[in-house]
Amino acid sequence: MSLDLVFDYVFSPAFFHGALLTLIITVISLFFGMIAGLVVALLQESRVKALQFVTLLYLWLFRGTPVLFQIIFIYNVLPTFGIMLSAFASAVIALSLNEGAYMAEIIRSGLQAVKKGQRTAGLALGMSRFAVMRYIVIPQAARIVLPPTGNQMIGMLKTSALVSVVAVEELLLVANQTASSNFKYFEALTAAGIYYLALTTIFMGFQFLLERALDRKRQRDKRPPVPLMARLTALTEEAEAR
Repeated sequence: MSLDLVFDYVFSPAFFHGALLTLIITVISLFFGMIAGLVVALLQESRVKALQFVTLLYLWLFRGTPVLFQIIFIYNVLPTFGIMLSAFASAVIALSLNEGAYMAEIIRSGLQAVKKGQRTAGLALGMSRFAVMRYIVIPQAARIVLPPTGNQMIGMLKTSALVSVVAVEELLLVANQTASSNFKYFEALTAAGIYYLALTTIFMGFQFLLERALDRKRQRDKRPPVPLMARLTALTEEAEAR
């Protein structure tokens, strides 16, 4: 065991590049996963049966199979259909689609937590459905969705290690290859663990700042309502009373 070797690995270009690629994969996959989750969550509220069936099929497939299986399937099977993808692209697509399935349920629960009476009241005030979703539903749902989304960010960071099976040179693969060359597994994996803990700490801090910002906004929104909001509140209470 050599602590000097651990620090040499931590500050080596290979480990830094692996950690940077891990961060890039995490951020990109989470971004597209959130978009996919939002789209699926909105489609679940659609009254079109065909769209509801497609979303259920998507959720069933990507929540019912392991992430590792999805990564290997996309990387190895799609080329047989003429769809040639790099290992990086295959990893991002697989992680994004898997994340989208879980984000869809998180976002849907946030949307459903907003009382239907508020939507009805917004429509009664002459707002379009898009405006109701943008100005009434989503701001309230965001406060509910944010904490589990933060957990998904941290989970995605750790799940990204699975892409090493398709030879994406992320942090875990770099550590494993380094250790295989000299059998210094403790030093190499400890260095990788330091990077993972550092990135996780950054994500947790980012989540904390977002939650603080939402709390401050919620405190500001407790001011006496303007006439439009007062009317919206009255219509909401009337709709719920029926």
